[in-house]
Amino acid sequence: MKKVSLRSSLLLFLTASIWGVAFVAQSVGMDYMGSCTFNGVRFLMGSAVLMPLVWFRRKKDREKQIPRAGLKITLTGGICCGVALGSAALLQQFGIMYTTVGKAGFITTLYIIIVPVLGIFLKKKVPGKVWIGAVLAAFGLYLLCMSERLVLGKGDTYVFLCAMIFSVHILIIDYFSPKADGVELSCIQFLTAGTIALVLAFVFETPTVGSLAAGIIPLAYAGIMSSGVAYTLQIIGQKDMDPTIASLILSLESVVSVLSGWIILGQALSPRELMGCVLVFGAVILVQLPDKKRKEMVG
Repeated sequence: MKKVSLRSSLLLFLTASIWGVAFVAQSVGMDYMGSCTFNGVRFLMGSAVLMPLVWFRRKKDREKQIPRAGLKITLTGGICCGVALGSAALLQQFGIMYTTVGKAGFITTLYIIIVPVLGIFLKKKVPGKVWIGAVLAAFGLYLLCMSERLVLGKGDTYVFLCAMIFSVHILIIDYFSPKADGVELSCIQFLTAGTIALVLAFVFETPTVGSLAAGIIPLAYAGIMSSGVAYTLQIIGQKDMDPTIASLILSLESVVSVLSGWIILGQALSPRELMGCVLVFGAVILVQLPDKKRKEMVG
């Protein structure tokens, strides 16, 4: 199991925090344009933000004669991440059209259970405390997100497929992040996801300059912060992190979303939701506690 570092944990927590606050921007953005248009522009915006950074880092490494990852592995990783991210984001957006936000949030974060299950097939060893943490977090998220009966419908099926693909996305990052530059991987990821979404937008929707201009504020946050910054932090943070633990930390997105609504918007936080927050935070802390090492007998 990869060593859990404080730096990686903080980067992933910052990622979850940005995503949690970004929920408002994504909801408002849908008032101005279709889901394919919104996702296409936000991802391409994220890629554009990272391009100057990629150029600067490459120039700096050339000057210092620092070896870089091969182009083939970086392109392959970025395209694979982009296809997974773009597919998951679109499925989630389609699902939200046919289900409630609470159910969508809960089903999406089921990746905290799906990731360790998929990890078994990839021969990844998952310690017992991580399984316990995943179950605790899943129950906490149920308390946090669900206010109605869990009866799966058309939209819920889309969102569950989204959770499956997000799980695959986390495992793809786990594979490629140690082998390629995180910023370049993220840049190619957004370029791929944005291109796919924008092609679908011109086929199924009618993008206009006016709608983009009207929704520029939510687009800017989703494109620069939620995409360009947060997904890049995810790739860098996962480099030294077990994918199952990473998924648990990223699930704090739902907690941050509720807490930001409570603090910023003054929305009421029920005892049930508060208990859900406590369980998720507790699960994240549990999986990061150091394992007890057997003491060697002396004498």
